[in-house]
Amino acid sequence: MKAMILAAGRGERMRPLTDRMPKPLLRVGGKSLIEWNIERLRAAGFTDIVINHAHLGEAIEAALGNGSRYGVRLAYSAEGSALETAGGIAKALPLLGNGPFPVVNGDVFCDFDFARLLPKLEEMSRSALLAHLVLVDNPAHHPQGDFALSGAQVALGGVRMLTFSGIGAYRPELFAGVIPGQKAQLAPLLRDAIGHGAVTGDHWGGQWVDVGTPERLHALDRLLRSSDALVSDR
Repeated sequence: MKAMILAAGRGERMRPLTDRMPKPLLRVGGKSLIEWNIERLRAAGFTDIVINHAHLGEAIEAALGNGSRYGVRLAYSAEGSALETAGGIAKALPLLGNGPFPVVNGDVFCDFDFARLLPKLEEMSRSALLAHLVLVDNPAHHPQGDFALSGAQVALGGVRMLTFSGIGAYRPELFAGVIPGQKAQLAPLLRDAIGHGAVTGDHWGGQWVDVGTPERLHALDRLLRSSDALVSDR
């Protein structure tokens, strides 16, 4: 099964750490951020993984290679200049095939079990659903949230707003209007699909960190290096 990890961002808020190293290769708990995601995808059966890159992308390929050490096959979608989320996914579609696929941001740390997406991917392959989003509680740095849930349907507003985790499943048709090689944001595509009732979601209450600043990176590293955290992850 195929999946994608988004790794093309510049990581401006992480500077100067990202001046010489791409953000997904920053390390927490003894592994790079992207390695944690590769291992969790593999554990759920996703063994063909596409990684897009732009800023210092050659360092990502050099560090990860063909993926054999992780028990997966890695393919790379080089962008040169970052195409934003939807643009990056659209460019990588020839590597991802015709069926629905999961995507995770390379700078997200989460204990989400990607096997939870397997039934949804099967449902998406035989329905009109265009996307399925994993939503989490709003972190302190994003208190307003992004979307709400009405049962299993994602809504643009509601009593309880939640934050998009950066983990989702998509059908290629969601990106039909994106010209490969051009920049495009994901949010407008999702809002349009939500308006047509074509996006479902679920709420994940486990561990989730948007590793967007050096402070969050160092805090997560301390947590993962604590004995209790390391034991529970084995």
